Amino acid sequence: MKRYLITSALPYASGITHLGNVVGSTLPADIYARFCRLHGRETLSISGSDEHGVAITIAAEKAGVTPQEIIDKYHTANKLALEKLGIHFDLYGRTSSPLHYSTAQEFFTVWLEKGLLTKREDDQFYDSDAEMFLPDRYVEGTCPNCGYDKARGDQCDNCGAYYNQLDLKNPKSLISGKMPVVRKTQHWYFHLEKFQEWTEAYIEGHAAEWKDNVIQQSRSWLKQGLAERAATRDMKWGIPVPAEGAEGKVLYVWFEAVLGYISITKQWSLDVGREEDWKKWWRDADTNYTAFLGKDNIVFHAIIFPILLRTMEQDGYILPTNVPANEFLNLEGQKFSKSRGWAIDLLQYQEMFPEEQHVDILRYVLTMNMPETKDSDFTWRDYQARTNNELAAILGNYVNRVMQFAYKNFDGKVPAYDNAKPVTEHEEALQAAVANGVKLIAEQMDVFRFRDAATEAMNVARAANKYFNDKAPWKSIKDNVDDCARTINVCIQTANTLATLFAPLLPHTAQKIQSMVGSAVNVGEPNTTCLYDDAWTAAGNHTIAAGTQLGESVILFTKIEDDTLAKGMSMLGSPEKTEGEVEKPAEDLIDIGEFAKVKLRTGIVIAAEAVPKSEKLLKLQVDLGTEQRQVLAGIAKHYSPEDLIGKTVVVVANLKPAKLMGMESQGMILAASNAAGELALVSPLSTTIGGGAEVR
Repeated sequence: MKRYLITSALPYASGITHLGNVVGSTLPADIYARFCRLHGRETLSISGSDEHGVAITIAAEKAGVTPQEIIDKYHTANKLALEKLGIHFDLYGRTSSPLHYSTAQEFFTVWLEKGLLTKREDDQFYDSDAEMFLPDRYVEGTCPNCGYDKARGDQCDNCGAYYNQLDLKNPKSLISGKMPVVRKTQHWYFHLEKFQEWTEAYIEGHAAEWKDNVIQQSRSWLKQGLAERAATRDMKWGIPVPAEGAEGKVLYVWFEAVLGYISITKQWSLDVGREEDWKKWWRDADTNYTAFLGKDNIVFHAIIFPILLRTMEQDGYILPTNVPANEFLNLEGQKFSKSRGWAIDLLQYQEMFPEEQHVDILRYVLTMNMPETKDSDFTWRDYQARTNNELAAILGNYVNRVMQFAYKNFDGKVPAYDNAKPVTEHEEALQAAVANGVKLIAEQMDVFRFRDAATEAMNVARAANKYFNDKAPWKSIKDNVDDCARTINVCIQTANTLATLFAPLLPHTAQKIQSMVGSAVNVGEPNTTCLYDDAWTAAGNHTIAAGTQLGESVILFTKIEDDTLAKGMSMLGSPEKTEGEVEKPAEDLIDIGEFAKVKLRTGIVIAAEAVPKSEKLLKLQVDLGTEQRQVLAGIAKHYSPEDLIGKTVVVVANLKPAKLMGMESQGMILAASNAAGELALVSPLSTTIGGGAEVR
């Protein structure tokens, strides 16, 4: 039986993790780990803080404290912030631990013994004023590839190119601000080039199942050819190099940070009292290993780390089975930029929105905007729309209606299900939707399409709402109590199903639903007592006994008002920030392919009448040229029925039918309104267009 090892890229402990980091690796890792546990799989989920490297020392110098104080502060803060978001690892460890030091030094020693390291003298930038060699991030200059004038010493943030720091044009020390000199220093170089053919075969062996961005970026690196790369650095902060003549040198974070996955697993084994357990996760072919990360980390996880694991083949180390890297998340149409204040970190968000519902709202919105195949965008307008139109109106509304009805009519207990009566057409449709949802969501989870998985989960909630509406228990309670009882029993069982299907995505909400319907709580947490029970496959089963006392009914989601949007925008500075000025964010943009899905047609209104008991709706009969449609439009306060006869309007022709006031609406009439609430129909000026013309 396969076991599932899941790692999330280690965030730097030099600042608070922001939403881009979360959606890139820690959230997808948590979603997948929860799903695997619910599916009865033996699962271990590992992450932690990357606590060495220049980013740490720079942060310490700016704050006037030691690197140890910096990593202690941010490790604790990030761990708590992630936990508040429901992101729970079996262990969130540290690369400053003694166990990590010994693990990294063990690897380095093996490389020395195998002749994979060469010690040689080389040129490096040196700051004469500071009297120190300059690590890559202590140097800034002009990129030799694209000309960007704020490129770092080893990588350009503008074009993504990697290079030797000596290739920088117009270099400047970030310590003294002066141009550095070039001096000789000694380092150990790792022979990556010896693994060129092996790595090519490894990457191509996964070309069919890995994401295209991972394969293409890996191929690009390999096409350039792997070259030897320094495995040590001249620094005081880091893991001492275990070799003669290595005083003042540390292991380069490039090579030691990824080994943190192994050392953190070792620490977990010690913590649970099974010292040797780590070996089954890292040295057993029955382990399926998935490494979650952002696209800026692809080279480390698809090429560097597999090579390092390959060097220990005598110990049977496994390789990543999949490396599902996400693209980047933008913010209101702009790239995240902490320096310009155009960012939202987790602590900011949690302080601004401490209410419990905002935990799962953020998880849901990030999931629905996860940059799985291309860069995506987080906007507060989308945050509001998804909360109001999906979480509150579909999932929350369903659970609330069912619970309220059960308390009002069945004393807050699960009513009986009459097995003697045949399954109705509506019940069959719901059963099919549930079975299909359980299957499809599992399939999407296992190929890391979490957006699609969330969409399918919400589709099951839509089917549950339809069943409730079609069965109309508010009617059957008056003339067929047994049928009403069966309906509400099915609805409660379905709410329990929804709790399982949403648990990987919305763990807090799922737990609330399970408590409300009297079910055992299982949302895929680490170290749970229900480990290895396949709750996922059983999600569609009716497991709550008749007569079970329901828990307290609570509102899952309340609607987000416009003032919340302003509150969210107040967190932001500006990409082109000037003192006291905040740039208005760009509107959400779609590509031409998305717009092409909307079919707009002209229609001629041939009949119109008021809808009884409604002040807003008019019932229109619209001729689309090849067919006639009934459309309900909320324009009664602006147009009388007689004004519309013969009028040419624009209709969204491929909109799913909707029921309003008990009548079906088979499309939507386009209209525009101003700030004063005045409304006008969108209509061609020409009187010769006729009905059925395509609007483009």
